Amino acid sequence: MPDPRQPGDSGKTAAAGSKAAEAERLRRRARFLRELNEAKELRDRVQPRRARAERMRHAMRMRSFRL
Repeated sequence: MPDPRQPGDSGKTAAAGSKAAEAERLRRRARFLRELNEAKELRDRVQPRRARAERMRHAMRMRSFRL
């Protein structure tokens, strides 16, 4: 295994590895957000009264920030 402190192309490999890791992290994040959205939609369909109350609370919070 080459020493990362020595000059050479090991820095390029590390950069490519970090880009791959970042891309994988973004894929996992996107999948998580999709699943979270699906779960919220399912909850809204199953509990419409609760969903309506949550929308109303959200609207009140948003209104309170307007001046």
